Amino acid sequence: MSKPVRVLQAAVAFALLSGCATPQSTALSSTSSAPQATPNSERATPQQTPGAPLAAPRAPIKASVGSSDNRNSFLDANGELEPDVQAFALEVAQTREVPLNYVQDILRRAQYNATVARLMTPAKTRIRRSWITYRDRVVEPIRIKAGVEFWTQYRSTLDQTASTYGVPPSIIVAIIGVETIYGRQTGNFLVLDALATLGFRNPDTARPERSRLFRDQLADLILLDYQKKIDGTQVKGSFAGAIGLPQFMPGSLMRYAIDGDNDGQINLLDSAPDAIASVARFLKLHGWQPGLPVFAPVVLPANASSLVAGGLKPSYDWAQLKTEGAALKPGTGPGAWQSSRLGVIDLPDEPRNLDEYRTGTPNFFAITQYNRSYFYAASVADLAEALAGRMGYGGPN
Repeated sequence: MSKPVRVLQAAVAFALLSGCATPQSTALSSTSSAPQATPNSERATPQQTPGAPLAAPRAPIKASVGSSDNRNSFLDANGELEPDVQAFALEVAQTREVPLNYVQDILRRAQYNATVARLMTPAKTRIRRSWITYRDRVVEPIRIKAGVEFWTQYRSTLDQTASTYGVPPSIIVAIIGVETIYGRQTGNFLVLDALATLGFRNPDTARPERSRLFRDQLADLILLDYQKKIDGTQVKGSFAGAIGLPQFMPGSLMRYAIDGDNDGQINLLDSAPDAIASVARFLKLHGWQPGLPVFAPVVLPANASSLVAGGLKPSYDWAQLKTEGAALKPGTGPGAWQSSRLGVIDLPDEPRNLDEYRTGTPNFFAITQYNRSYFYAASVADLAEALAGRMGYGGPN
């Protein structure tokens, strides 16, 4: 079993890792828009989200036509969709049950974005992973101060959401803080352009499955537009296509987002209650267990590295870890986590030649379904702990 994606050091890579509740690729060959099971992922049955009106009538098509080398759009010299884009349009129309002319109209508006392609181009040399550097970018004064303010402002909403889904306010607030610093950095890229660029001209040519993933997200965006839940030609987000305060990809918005303020629509860009409820619902449907900490209070043996199985599911029970030499931290009593599956995770800092090991509960692995990185999930937990301490809550998250 391969280990999950680890953090890259560059600021651009950090922004990518910090942005998105990401459902697994939804194969367009399916006749349903429900997510498909993939290795190392846990899924719950999605529910349909309430509708939301289009933000505004569509603007005129902005793509130029007639050029024999029209690099800025996905149209050929005659103004028709390029063959691969047209094939995709036919596939979306069939599998998502959207009229073909509707799909084509949206795709004709898509523009190639060179900045998106540049930001998503793989580094030529491997960047050394640093847990300490990553954590310091997350658990820092600006996010902590803004998180306390956000928690204070939406305390009643957070408390009600925690009661409904069993996800503590500290975790919800931490995720929104890591993703966008509470709405300060939601992204200014047209999601349509970003997803089309990465779906049809992805610079990571060594991994064609990446193109497939972004095309699937583009199909979800088109369906959301057709269902009048979002304006797919105008909505803006990250350079990877993530939307709103919690940075949901279109597929997650479709399957897990919810109307938190009961106004009849879902607005992850402008409604903090919608974002709060959607984050909690996502985690609950991906295995969050109320009452468990993110990390078990365990002292691991010296050979902890041999216990790291990798992947996005816990692989041990408490009896097995005790057999391997694990023990409770001093002063810790029995807990419900001892009846749960557990996973030993590693947090390497290669420049400093250090490795930190922790024991994750199912709640740690629920966070990795939001972003497939041990660094990400651990930093969310650490920020949550810092926020809870500032708000006067003690104990584990």
